[in-house]
Amino acid sequence: MSTTDLFHAAVAFGVGLIGGVINAVAAGGTLLTFPTLIWLGLNSVTANATSTVAVWPFVLGGVFGYRRELRTVERRLLYLVIPSLLGGLGGAILLRSTPSSVFDRLVPYLILFATLLFMAQEAVQRRLKLAHPGTHHSAKWLAGAMVFQLAVALYGGYFGGGMGILMLAALSVLGMTDIYQMSGMKNILAGSINAVAAIYFIAEKMVYWPDVGVMALGSIAGGYFGAGVARRMGAKAVRRVVIAVGFGMALSLFIKH
Repeated sequence: MSTTDLFHAAVAFGVGLIGGVINAVAAGGTLLTFPTLIWLGLNSVTANATSTVAVWPFVLGGVFGYRRELRTVERRLLYLVIPSLLGGLGGAILLRSTPSSVFDRLVPYLILFATLLFMAQEAVQRRLKLAHPGTHHSAKWLAGAMVFQLAVALYGGYFGGGMGILMLAALSVLGMTDIYQMSGMKNILAGSINAVAAIYFIAEKMVYWPDVGVMALGSIAGGYFGAGVARRMGAKAVRRVVIAVGFGMALSLFIKH
């Protein structure tokens, strides 16, 4: 293996590691993994597909980590898995049909949007969380949430940055108040979106496997070993890092294009 290959692998592993730590505390690791793959030389469509496949094992770990809280989640909320699967597949197909040159021009705006959404997470949740969550258990509210989740899943299958924040806001509107339950449910839905998108990307040979392997190992290690360190840093400090990197990556890609 050449020095260049070793450097490439080390950067992919390191970013996966940091992304795993960030996902364990605040979510937003995609804002690091996806632009870094572009920086390492992958075209934007391949980088997006590779990032999706690489971080999927961490999502599964997140579901397992919240298994105790998920036992008490209302069963009706599992219906949200249906639009998650449909939208994830639809978004992946849309990405496949988007020319790389077009997606290249969209990427800076998508990263900027995801960064702004990440920055506004707490304000969005406060805004959408209504005063009496117990009143939002009707079939009408659930149907509305399924339509919203379909839109989120389409976005998630296509790009995905910031989709977890949108899902947390929607779960809040549906009456969920326990952040650990909400995070566990968000991981189930994100896992569904990413699973079907990843299967499609793999079937269509859109993935660069060398980066998937090292980045996935880094992501799992970061989530497992780094969560304690990140919690000692504090969620606010981690969030500031994600926001700074997101804006920096978006700016560099705007200048590049």
